[in-house]
Amino acid sequence: MSGLLLKPGFGAIAPTTVRDRCPNWSFVGFELITLSPGETLARDTGDTEHLLVIVTGKMRAWAAGADQGSLGARMDIHSREHAWALYVPNASNWAVEAETDLELAICAAPGHGRHGVRIVAPDGAPMEARGTGANTRYVNAICMEERDWADSLLVTEVWTPNGNWSSYPSHKHDTDAFPEETYLEETYYHRINPPTGFGIQRVYNDDRSLDETMAISDGDVVLVPEGYHPCAALYGHDLYYLNVMAGPRRNWRFRNDPDHDWVFQRDSAT
Repeated sequence: MSGLLLKPGFGAIAPTTVRDRCPNWSFVGFELITLSPGETLARDTGDTEHLLVIVTGKMRAWAAGADQGSLGARMDIHSREHAWALYVPNASNWAVEAETDLELAICAAPGHGRHGVRIVAPDGAPMEARGTGANTRYVNAICMEERDWADSLLVTEVWTPNGNWSSYPSHKHDTDAFPEETYLEETYYHRINPPTGFGIQRVYNDDRSLDETMAISDGDVVLVPEGYHPCAALYGHDLYYLNVMAGPRRNWRFRNDPDHDWVFQRDSAT
């Protein structure tokens, strides 16, 4: 099995636990927790900021000593509803109690104490469509750089219809060369509908010293320490993924694979 592919039950993905797979990993942490109604979970954030993304379900939340109320609404990840989320800065704490069956993603990155607790609620805006034809996918930018209430985290979720490609044209963000490109580590948390299907993801760099192609199943996580990273949904099976990115700058700037950039140029002109 690929060293970049993690199966369900992997536990926390944090800088201290992925360096054996990605020796230079130092920014992104990710964990997927499932709770039954009435079960609780509490954490201190330490030196990292946390974004708690409610993948499915509802929960009661407390953060920084304050009751944040009941959060969440989406019960089916494939309904293309925007996620609820809760941002908690570093040097703080949070606790949740599941009100229904709950799938909770804990996204972490270095925090610098510049922001306070924030509830991210769906605003009713339509889902953003990107790409054309078999490259069409639908995006909810939960915590991208235009939302200035986080220190390091960049988080988004994407729905790719069956048979379509995503994160394509192939692009990378592994070089600290702002404003042309930024260094960002990234994780992909994948869900498949129906769950008996699979998708494909390739991670490769320019000189092919890294070149791995993986069959991704429901609940898998793919680590992207460097390189290009397109993925595709099997015909008859929709693909959802939650991306977490972070690096020394909170900007998403990428470079397309020169062999595939013509697709981007063509689609941009339409």
